[in-house]
Amino acid sequence: MAASARQRLALLNDEPVDSAGTDLLDAGRAARRLADLLVASRASTPFTLAVDAGWGMGKSSLMRLVDAELTAAPEVHTVWYNAWTSTGADALEGLIKSVLMRFDRRLLRRALHRASEQRALLRVLRALAAVVAGPLGASGLVNELWSNLSVNSQARNEMRDAIRELAREWAETADYSPRRMLVVFIDDLDRCSEETVLAVCEAVKVYLDVPGLAFVVGCDRSAMGPNGLLRDLSPAGATFMEKIFQTSYRVPVADGQGVQEYIKWCARTAGIERLLDEPLVALLAERSARNPRRIKRLVNGFVLEATLNPMWADHPPEAVLRTLLIQYFYADFYRMMTSPPGADSGDVIADFCTYRRVRTLLRAPAALPDDVRPLVNAFLEQRDVAPDPSDPRAALARLERELPTGFPDMAADPAFNSLLDGLLGLPRSEELVRRLREGGPALVTLPQREPDPGAARAPGQTGMNETEPDVTGYGSSSVSLPPAKPFAGRTILWVDDHPENNTALAAWCRHRGATVECAEDSRTADAAIADRTPSLIISDIARGTDDRAGFLHVEALRREERYTGPVVFYAGRVTPSRQEAARALGALGVAVDGDDLTRLIRRAFGAPSAPPVHPSAGRPR
Repeated sequence: MAASARQRLALLNDEPVDSAGTDLLDAGRAARRLADLLVASRASTPFTLAVDAGWGMGKSSLMRLVDAELTAAPEVHTVWYNAWTSTGADALEGLIKSVLMRFDRRLLRRALHRASEQRALLRVLRALAAVVAGPLGASGLVNELWSNLSVNSQARNEMRDAIRELAREWAETADYSPRRMLVVFIDDLDRCSEETVLAVCEAVKVYLDVPGLAFVVGCDRSAMGPNGLLRDLSPAGATFMEKIFQTSYRVPVADGQGVQEYIKWCARTAGIERLLDEPLVALLAERSARNPRRIKRLVNGFVLEATLNPMWADHPPEAVLRTLLIQYFYADFYRMMTSPPGADSGDVIADFCTYRRVRTLLRAPAALPDDVRPLVNAFLEQRDVAPDPSDPRAALARLERELPTGFPDMAADPAFNSLLDGLLGLPRSEELVRRLREGGPALVTLPQREPDPGAARAPGQTGMNETEPDVTGYGSSSVSLPPAKPFAGRTILWVDDHPENNTALAAWCRHRGATVECAEDSRTADAAIADRTPSLIISDIARGTDDRAGFLHVEALRREERYTGPVVFYAGRVTPSRQEAARALGALGVAVDGDDLTRLIRRAFGAPSAPPVHPSAGRPR
């Protein structure tokens, strides 16, 4: 593009905010108040405070800012533990060791000289004696302590008491006034498996529930509820979890003005500030749900696309940005816009622009002017809608039944219209759209939704569906693998006059054990049905000049009782009239993309849902 030659673009990092200089959403004010509250509550320790927010809404940043504020407080120490870095029982050990590492060696040496008769404490001190005087540092001391006190259940009970005694001595020793306080920050707990969550909570409540210790836990409380990752928890386990958090602070969503300023900062940092006008900034703020991480990822998606995709060499950076925003915020329209030419797809951009004008004219209180009447009537007649001069709104309602379901909402959406008109107003926009429809290089895959709070993830995996969804269906290693051939013994008859568009999705079905037979017209399909009744028919709707060919074929099969099994229609556009026609034929539905289609196939075969198929895995006609 010329983009990189004309301006320097840069990626944004996703690190939490840790200083006032990078606190663009004014989380520092809440951080200062939380820090003051923690310090003032040191006499009330132990307690646990949850910092509650959804994915990407600033939990880690707020906690980092609280940590920075606590550095100025007398005798307040902090330690961080990322629960995502451990699994299962390792999390219990890791958290306890992280806390023990903060106990100073001077206290331990002094304790060695005390005449304690507590068996557990003597055991601890003997375990420590070998390493305090030796070459090992704090890490070796803690490891030795753990190995001596985690042999069996009796030793674990003794360890619990010993850890409590050491923590109490560390906090309450007369050498320090006020009482020392250790604030333990636990992050990413809601990204962990149920086993890891319970291990961390066991460490907090059973072993480390002692005066002087306060825990600040970053998590999405809704993700850890009965409908989240702890949905299989027993009643006793649920009761235990209720005791963990004494209170919660819900991170508020940033105000609209603050988010818009944040977007502008991201744009300046990435080098795209001149491309984001006020309507686009407002669109980003609204459609991103004011989520800082989602905003950064969208900006980074633009930078990568503009820098790496040679398709944009002849187009201005604004074309990349507007195309990406349409892909991200109006995915259905983008899919139709980039579908290859065919009987069912047509030119969705021209159709929408004409519809938008016709809609305005038919909704106007005045009669249609003579100079626009031919345009309106032609558009209506193309969709078999009779003009109705006496009731133009009724004609409009009938027209909208024949158009994609999202058209009315998009026509009333100022942000979408600004976005599309801006794209069409750019130089060589027609060539750009043509290249997208002809299957030009795929855009950077952007996350379309937040992570499933109930899905456990292994360390190193992201919560977003930001990697390419797998067409093998096995998904990540953190979920149970489906049977190797869940569709074994099933036959799919796929009727489509452009079978080349379905190659990847047909392979997806075959990989799961299904036999897929393709037919390009109704006659070939009838012959296949006569030879062997399929388990499922997948049919297009429009073929050649007949925009109802698929419906008419299935109607004949039903009427003549040659096939009574499940049917799924796969089409480039979903309209209310098509949905109604599909229901009348007893079809499972009308799919518009790979996700829809695989969901309906699984429903037909009674199989469980699975990760989505990549959007480029097949485009319907």
